[in-house]
Amino acid sequence: MVAKEQDIHIAICEYIKLQYPNAIFTSESSGLRVSMYQAKLLKKMRSSAGLPDILILEPRKNRYGLFLEVKKDDVVIYKKDGDLVSNEHIAEQEEIIHRLNQRGYLASFVIGFEDAKSLIDYYFS
Repeated sequence: MVAKEQDIHIAICEYIKLQYPNAIFTSESSGLRVSMYQAKLLKKMRSSAGLPDILILEPRKNRYGLFLEVKKDDVVIYKKDGDLVSNEHIAEQEEIIHRLNQRGYLASFVIGFEDAKSLIDYYFS
């Protein structure tokens, strides 16, 4: 059984709290189920769609911070040839990840908890 994205997201946040208790991080709210009024309000309070799910606000490895776009274990982001899958939402997220990397952050898709854990540990090592 594949864990839900929300469960993976929460597990990643708990992992950061346990392994790196002094780390400053937050989660982007666009994935939350909220009322239509709250959704419209939250949309007005962010620059664009496609922002990564977890924002770790700790400079490491000559980067300003680590941003993670969390996906379930069964999600495919890239085809075998390395091209992005044909999905407007993923393309939007890829564009933001690219822009963040250009600006000095480390931003990436992470597929499941283990992938996220590996990248977080690398970043903090």
